[in-house]
Parts: sequence; C-alpha cells; structure tokens
Amino acid sequence: MAESLTAHPTPRDQTPIRLVIFDCDGVLIDSEALCDRVVSEELRRVGWDLSPADCHRLFLGLTFPDTQLAAEAHLGTSFGSDWVQRVVRRVTEVMGAEAEPIPGARDALLATAALGLPFRIASNSSHAEMAAKFRRAGLSDLMNGRIHSAYDMIALGKQGKPAPDLFLAAATAEGIPPAACVVIEDSVPGVQAAIAAGMTCLGFSPETDGSHLRAVGALPFAAMSALPDLLRRMLSGTR
Repeated sequence: MAESLTAHPTPRDQTPIRLVIFDCDGVLIDSEALCDRVVSEELRRVGWDLSPADCHRLFLGLTFPDTQLAAEAHLGTSFGSDWVQRVVRRVTEVMGAEAEPIPGARDALLATAALGLPFRIASNSSHAEMAAKFRRAGLSDLMNGRIHSAYDMIALGKQGKPAPDLFLAAATAEGIPPAACVVIEDSVPGVQAAIAAGMTCLGFSPETDGSHLRAVGALPFAAMSALPDLLRRMLSGTR
C-alpha cells in the first residue's frame, strides 16, 4: 500500500528508526479466529452466549485477564482463579494444531533484519501460546530472545495492551528509546499502547481501509509484503 509517511505525523519524524516491534496475533500469526472460537466456547460455559464474531468485536487486543474482568462484570459473577489458565491451555492446544502464519510474515521479518533493524515481538499472549503458534507457523527459529508477553508485565504489577508497559519493556530490552521504535499492530488497543509509549505505529489492516487504526494514531497498510518498503522509506527519510 503506497501511502505518504506524512499522513499521520509521529515521533519518527524527529528520531531515526532503530527498532521494529511486531505484535503476534493478526500480524505474524493468523490466529485471531482460532482464539475467538475458544473464548466463545469458554464464555458459553459460564453463561455468556457470545459468538466468535462477538468475541472478536469485544475483546480483540485485550488480555485474557481483562476479558475475564469484562465478562464477570457483565454476568455479575466470578469465574474463579483458574479461568484464565483454562483458556490459555485450550488456546495453546488449538494454536499448536491449527495456527498458520500471516502471508508474507517470515519474509517481512527477514527483510527487517536485512535492513539492519533489530526486531522484537510484544504480545498480550502468554509465552506458551506464542511458542505453540511460532512452532506451528515455522517461525520459531527467528524468535530466540525476542519475545515479550503481557503476562511478564502482569507479574510485575504492570499491564498489557492498551497500556504502554509491554512496548516500553521491549524497547528497554533492546536499549532503544521509545521515539526510535516502530510498532506493527492490527488492533485498536495495540495502536493505543504504541502511541501511549511514544512510538510510531504502522497499522496492518488487510481486510479494511484501516480507518479504525488511523483514528487512534496508526498509519495503515494492507499487505505484509509492503512493510519492507515502508521501513526502507523511514530509514531513508523519504516521505
């Protein structure tokens, strides 16, 4: 998708790009429909009759603990302390058997590295889920030491997306200031987290015009094959 990088001014306009941070679900792994299916099944077990499409609309980009809080508030009941663990276990099983890569994901990661840019993964998914997804999708060899999970943040008393904590942790691990980071996201909470962290955000939106991502601060693009050129233009200062 050829689009001017001045379409939405960002911190990148003042600071050269030095790190790319990828979301996982919907950006590298075509896993969101699978997750929606599992969450729908588990919420129906506790009395909320939501379809997978409903779950996608309501919970896309949120952590499972946040999903539990929203569902408990809606139903006026507690699911117990093991609900998230049960969902994570089931999602991990499904991802290990069914998840596929987003078309062009591996090439985009390799092209990012070929441009001399380090990359990291920052996801609201657990480490177990991501390990299953990346193994199934044939991307595990690219992920060693690069993965950050919202559950790491939660263990520290911080938050997953839409809070900025996860992206800031990824930048700190690489020793790069936030303003020199570019985030690749596909959800509104993810874009909100990137913008709150003071980072540029490219919004991956293969099925729509991306206006919902633009509205919260991202520059939309439609195909993963377009990402290397977008990054190249950022590096060269082309607008």
